[in-house]
Amino acid sequence: MFRTRIATALLCLPLLAGPALAGEKRVYKVDAVIATWKGNTLSVQANGAVSSGGWKNARLQIVRKDARSVTLEFVALPPPAGMVVIQSLVPVTASLDIRAASKVTSVNTLAEANELTSQVLR
Repeated sequence: MFRTRIATALLCLPLLAGPALAGEKRVYKVDAVIATWKGNTLSVQANGAVSSGGWKNARLQIVRKDARSVTLEFVALPPPAGMVVIQSLVPVTASLDIRAASKVTSVNTLAEANELTSQVLR
């Protein structure tokens, strides 16, 4: 009885871990970031690359925001395990509009292999 429960629990572990593994991950690298003011909104556009085909829904998400700077993470959904994809760098883009204090002067964008800091254009 006890062994059966342990075996059942061990067999169910991959099923429980699946959704957590299927979450967003940082893109491989960020190549360029342009941040400009549009009225009271900070508009950020980023270009970068993922390490293979099959990635989708690239986006920028706020990690930290203070009076002078904003830190963003460049993320996307990786391809499902076992999916056949091209093994090459594939370009991705994302943009984000942020309500921020007009004193923000820099945007730092994080990727897996690097990070890039850009001055905000007026």
